[in-house]
Formats: sequence, C-alpha cells, structure tokens
Amino acid sequence: MLVIGLTGGIGMGKSTVAAAFRRVAIPVFDADIAVHRLQAPGGAALRAIGAGFPGTVGRDGKGRRVLDRDALRARVLAEPAALKRLEAIIHPMVRRDEQKFLARARRAGARIAVLDIPLLLETGGERRVDRVVVVSAPQSVQIARVARRRHMDTAQILAVLARQMPDREKRRRADLVVRTGLSRHYALRAIRRFIRNLCL
Repeated sequence: MLVIGLTGGIGMGKSTVAAAFRRVAIPVFDADIAVHRLQAPGGAALRAIGAGFPGTVGRDGKGRRVLDRDALRARVLAEPAALKRLEAIIHPMVRRDEQKFLARARRAGARIAVLDIPLLLETGGERRVDRVVVVSAPQSVQIARVARRRHMDTAQILAVLARQMPDREKRRRADLVVRTGLSRHYALRAIRRFIRNLCL
C-alpha cells in the first residue's frame, strides 16, 4: 500500500485536497480530528494533560474530564517549553491512531492511503510515507483565509506562522506541490492528475 503524506501550513487549503482524495475512495487519516477527539470531554489525553498542566482540566456535570482550552492556550503561550511538553503527550497518541488507521486500510485492500498531518515535516513524518504532498498558497491568500475562518487578526496569524516551517522549505521537500491560490479548479486538476499517475 502506498502511503501519501499530506501537509501544509494553516489556511493553505489542505482540507480541499484531502476531500479530493476521499472523493475517489482513497482513505484519509485526519490528524487534527484525532487531536480533537483526544481532547474532547472524557478524551484519552485529558488525564495526562491535567497532570502536566494543572488547572487546565476540570469536570463537567456528568463527571467527565473537560479541557479548558483558553487556560491551556495561555499556559503554552506563557511557557516556551510548554508546547513541547504538550506535544509529547499528544503526538504518541495520534501516532497510535494513525497506525490503527493504516492497519484497517491494508485489511480493506486499499492501494493508497493518505495521512493528513499538519506537522508532518516538522516531526520527521516524511520517513513514514512514500510521497509528500504539500498544499501551498501565497501568504496574502493564506492570511485572508485564516482571518475569515478563525477570526484572528494579522498579528496573531503572523505569530502562528512564525512557529511553523516556512512554506518555501515545505515546497522544497515535497514530491508534489498543490497550489490553491490560483483557483479551486486548478488545485483539484493537479491532485486528480497525481492520483491518476499513482494508479497507473
């Protein structure tokens, strides 16, 4: 089974490309969804997060652990080493979910599977995949998309981008760059061509 690593910075249009894979029945693992599930009420990561970041996890009316996202965000922003500690909790759990996904895909006879992982290159994930697809757009387009969808101002967006691998470096390390800043049609045509070539 060929494993494709799909990645790209915030607001680059990665979900559009992931949807293109799904439309042709290629299974896609979404690392963001896995993280949300781990941090949802009663989620598997909350005990460890609560121990590592006291005051960020409480209980709801049903007795389930619940994450105070604002408190956790404040801790991560205030402590330079906090993000690494949080990633050390979350990443191994996401990796286990990823391995289960790949095992299911192989059992189902999939010829291709996609790992949609925002920090694929930052975490050395390219070693676990056969091809790397990077989704890219001009920074002006990227900022406009994030501002519209996440209600963040430009300074906040630039602060997030400063913590990510530069887009030019991601493009340099890609087997395919899908440019989403031109038009949706252009991007989808590029990914369809890539899929056709993989299936030959």
